[in-house]
Amino acid sequence: MKALVLAAGLGERMRPLTDRTPKPLLEAGGKPLIAWHLEKLAARGVRDVVVNTSWLADQFPPALGDGSRWGLRLHFSYEGPSPLETGGGMHHALGLLRDAAAPDAPFIAVNGDIWTDYDFASLPDDPAGAAHLVMVDNPAHHPAGDFALDDGGRLAVEGESRLTFAGIGLYRPSLLADWKQVIGADEDTGRQPPRFKLAPLLRAAMSRGQVGGEHHRGRWTDVGTPQRLAELDESLRHAARYRGPV
Repeated sequence: MKALVLAAGLGERMRPLTDRTPKPLLEAGGKPLIAWHLEKLAARGVRDVVVNTSWLADQFPPALGDGSRWGLRLHFSYEGPSPLETGGGMHHALGLLRDAAAPDAPFIAVNGDIWTDYDFASLPDDPAGAAHLVMVDNPAHHPAGDFALDDGGRLAVEGESRLTFAGIGLYRPSLLADWKQVIGADEDTGRQPPRFKLAPLLRAAMSRGQVGGEHHRGRWTDVGTPQRLAELDESLRHAARYRGPV
C-alpha cells in the first residue's frame, strides 16, 4: 500500500513560524510533525510515500532525504507556487499513488499538520466503499464536527453523532474519477493542474453510502496555531522525560 502526506499548505495561521519553515517540518517532541507520520506509515508496512509540496517546497528533500532512514521510498509531488487544495493535490499525485497492477487499490492519505497516537495499522486493507475516514471527538475550536458516524460504521453528512475528521483516511482512486461533475467548472478547476477541495467528493460518495469510518478516542491534535504546537511540544517532551518515549 502507498501513502500520501499532504504537506503543501501555506500555514497562514501558524505565522510567523511558517514564514521560513513549512508547517509539516515544524518540530514537536524533538522531531518534525511529518516524521511522526512517516514512522507510523513505515510501521504499517507502507513502503512508498508521496509528499505533496508547494510552500517552501525546496526544504523537504534536504530535511527528509529519500526516506531510507524510515525504510521508505519518498516521492515529491510539487504543485507549483499555489497549493492545489486537498482534492487537487490528491488528483495531481495519483500517478505516483496508483498501483499499476491494481488501478483502484486504496492508498492512505494523512494531513501533514496533525499529530496523533492513532495506529495506522488499524486502517482496513480493503475498504468496502470509496473511502474510509478516521474521526475524532470534536475539539473546542470545531464544536460542530464534520460528519456523522452511525453504528454500522457508515459516514453521512448529517446526523446526531457528528464527529471531526482527523485528517487520516484510506481512499480509492475512483473517488476522484468524476471530480469534474461533482465540483463543476470554475476558474480553479479549469486551470492545469486543477485546484479543488476533497470534501465535496466525500459528501457525494457519502450520499451513495460509499464512505466508512471509525472513531479514534485516543490523542489527536490539529496543529493549527503556534499555541497548539507549543502545547503539543511540551506534552510530548514531558511524556519522553517521565513515561518513556511516546
